[in-house]
Amino acid sequence: MKKVTKLAGLALLGLVTIGMWAQDDADAAGAAKPAKAAVPEVQVSGAGVPSDYVIGADDTLRISVWKEPDMSVTLPVRPDGKISMPLLDDVQAAGLTPMQLGVSIRDKLKKYIADPRVTVVVTAMNSQRIYVLGEVTHTGAMALLPNMTVLQALSSAGFTQFANLKAIYLLRVQDGKQTKMPFNYKDAIKGRGTQQMITLKPGDTIVVP
Repeated sequence: MKKVTKLAGLALLGLVTIGMWAQDDADAAGAAKPAKAAVPEVQVSGAGVPSDYVIGADDTLRISVWKEPDMSVTLPVRPDGKISMPLLDDVQAAGLTPMQLGVSIRDKLKKYIADPRVTVVVTAMNSQRIYVLGEVTHTGAMALLPNMTVLQALSSAGFTQFANLKAIYLLRVQDGKQTKMPFNYKDAIKGRGTQQMITLKPGDTIVVP
């Protein structure tokens, strides 16, 4: 009888020890799990769009509200500089950076949604334009893409058979004065002269004689 009791005691001790080991493993596993990252209240993104970019009319925006799919929309900025969103009606967008617009939308949504998380993406920078004139197949205004160069703009504009590719120039207004910068297309496509890789700015005019 004493032998049976002793064996039962040993078995019980073994079960208790196994249970303690299992609990320790569970605690270790729980400690190893990384804490969930908090979702920022306002996020901005957009490949190549600078953080200080100022939104303008005709730009296209993608606005998302975390866990609120009905509030997530892609829409253009109207000529009056405003956008229309569910619940909020008209919201001023032109003249603001994506971050400033996100904060404005977040603050307005707090009346309807607890702790809103807003993401603003500029998907098309149509408010900023450059101009291409002269012996090109597509003259006139062109939407300025992020970090767009003269060479990239000319590749979209195309040339006529009369274009003088060595005498192209860029007109830019700086501090109220117009400056003229020469651009040799043939040198640029051959990779000669880093000065040929001119990054365009809003309002620049490329002239192909």
